[in-house]
Amino acid sequence: MEEGIQFDREKFKDVVHYVVEYVCASLGTEVLGNTKLHKVLYYSDVLRYLDTGHPLTGVEYQRQKFGPTARHLTWALKELEAEGRVSVSKRNYYGYQKSEYQSLAKPNLDRLSKNDTALIEHVIAFICTKTAVEISDFSHDEVWASVPMGETIPYYASLSMFPTEITDEDVESAADEAVRLAPMIEAEQRRGRRIH
Repeated sequence: MEEGIQFDREKFKDVVHYVVEYVCASLGTEVLGNTKLHKVLYYSDVLRYLDTGHPLTGVEYQRQKFGPTARHLTWALKELEAEGRVSVSKRNYYGYQKSEYQSLAKPNLDRLSKNDTALIEHVIAFICTKTAVEISDFSHDEVWASVPMGETIPYYASLSMFPTEITDEDVESAADEAVRLAPMIEAEQRRGRRIH
């Protein structure tokens, strides 16, 4: 487990259930398969991590052929089925086995804030408008490629989603900030204090 990241098993189950309930109720059961479910979970965790420094659930994601996959999704779905909250079925889909999910009860929202559900819904809106192939290809980015196949993708790798090229605008902004701070730094130095 990545240092400083805690996996919240119960919250992870609640997030999985919320995704299933929301997608089935708003878009239909045929929209959400295994690939899309993994990607909704992944991007919800990564976007929360990028925003706050802490992922939504803390589950580990591994590099797999079809993109990042949640390490404990199979466990969570079995638990949710045993609890009578979700059902999972398989059907033939153009020669492949497609997982389909059905919510059997209302999700527990005690561990999910309004910001959590808003983030999940935002990610669902993006992921579920794409085909499984499109979203799988989309997830084959620098973050996914940063580790060997089957290895855990560290959350901090998601920082590479941001461009690192320094633009002329960045340099100007830094120069303006230096000009703004220079008198304060000089005043502190005159008073004999060190600025760190």
